[in-house]
Amino acid sequence: MPIPLFNSVASWLLKKRYHQIELFLKYPLDVQDEVLQHLVDFSKDTMIGKKYGFGDIEKYEDFANRVPIVNYEGIADLIERSRRGEQNLFWPTAIKWFAKSSGTTNAKSKFIPVSTEALEDCHYKSSKDLLCLYLNNNENSQLFRGKSLRLGGSKKLYEDNGTFFGDLSAILIDNMPLWAEYSSTPGNKVSLMSDWEPKLKAIIDESIQENVTSLVGVPSWMLVLLNDVLEKTGKNHLFEIWENLEVYFHGGVSFAPYRDQYRKLLPRKNFNYYETYNASEGFFGIQDRNNSQDLLLMLDYGIFYEFIPMDSYGKEEKAVPLWDVEVGVNYAIVITTNAGLWRYKIGDTVRFTSINPYRIRITGRTKHFINAFGEELIIENAEEALNQICQKTDAQIMDYTAAPIYMNGSEKGAHEWIIEFRKPPKDVAYFTEFLDNALKSLNSDYEAKRYNNTTLRMPKVHVARQNLFHDWLKSKNKLGGQHKIPRLSNERAYIEELLQMNVSGQN
Repeated sequence: MPIPLFNSVASWLLKKRYHQIELFLKYPLDVQDEVLQHLVDFSKDTMIGKKYGFGDIEKYEDFANRVPIVNYEGIADLIERSRRGEQNLFWPTAIKWFAKSSGTTNAKSKFIPVSTEALEDCHYKSSKDLLCLYLNNNENSQLFRGKSLRLGGSKKLYEDNGTFFGDLSAILIDNMPLWAEYSSTPGNKVSLMSDWEPKLKAIIDESIQENVTSLVGVPSWMLVLLNDVLEKTGKNHLFEIWENLEVYFHGGVSFAPYRDQYRKLLPRKNFNYYETYNASEGFFGIQDRNNSQDLLLMLDYGIFYEFIPMDSYGKEEKAVPLWDVEVGVNYAIVITTNAGLWRYKIGDTVRFTSINPYRIRITGRTKHFINAFGEELIIENAEEALNQICQKTDAQIMDYTAAPIYMNGSEKGAHEWIIEFRKPPKDVAYFTEFLDNALKSLNSDYEAKRYNNTTLRMPKVHVARQNLFHDWLKSKNKLGGQHKIPRLSNERAYIEELLQMNVSGQN
């Protein structure tokens, strides 16, 4: 099909979906109630369905009273049985794929079930919706006159007892519809390469020959790729290579620390940035407006949502459905999905910025925070503080992590940061003071613990050597587009390893 015709046809088909999106915008609670009832009815004859009496569940309260909230450890045995080939345990159709979770750098792997329904009605549907919402807001877009440069994971699919596992991106690419393959670069062969460093070179060699109109990938890893593109080509900015580039679809980590660096690579005021919220367990949110930081919660992907207020998380947890959430409260997400996850805690936290429609912002991870002294520092606080500092000092951050320094005798506690800069601050002491003051302004609990050094003293900031975080991930065989640095930790294991490598220069 000629490219202009393909552009017109694809744009027309995607825009038609907007009428369905308008339906859940108008009737969000009805849609969510229908999703739950369908999931329960469809799974009533599974082992889980029989155990909890899905056959006579008629309302949400029945479901919430019968089915317990679980984490991965609570369902690991069932998933292992499913990976060995048992079916109809937690979902009635065959589960052939498992997304090997790579959201953290620890050694333990999670295998998240991926059903045919989840592929079609969630992951691929969300990809089309992302384009639909973007095109609805940008009617003069020429997105399909070129290709999308995608930067996904770095693992192939592996077979085990007749089932397959690997990065979610590998599963998606392996099952990708023809229209998506036609409009993407690099091709599947390069996209599925396992060795990250040769893969980057191959992506560059292939993509600089294409008319790239959009970028898709995690901000930290995409930044590495794009800087390598400029180095190879000798160009000053990306529009000298891809003049029709118009949007970057990003997700996986906060964009705030990288925003200014991208603006220098992409120096056009009308260039668009669109955020997404997806994970191995499902696709949850899409930015639905230009120049917004809020994500529209997608309600018709076969996922039923519940939320645990973080002030009760890990205590007497009580989840609330969508119709009981409040704006401004920090919640842990609980999901029930069309791949057989039932009331599953995914480990992410969000807060609602609006309930008409339901829009959210990602605030962090339930395990990635610092609360050693009652300061309750979350990733949202850290990202915003660092963003303020970079604007003030013209510093540029590549990666960072932070952990507590515990009290020792009469010595007060503190927070210890190790930060790798693309452009370091001129005065680290000033940077540290600004960081401290920014956190005080953003977090009243932190401010109270810092008052007169009552509990916390001034933070300690280390400047990381170049490529420290890259080398650390490489040492754990975790290089690649889906692997993320743990930003905040309530214990010191990560930071101790990094500090040791920073001093030794170990690769």
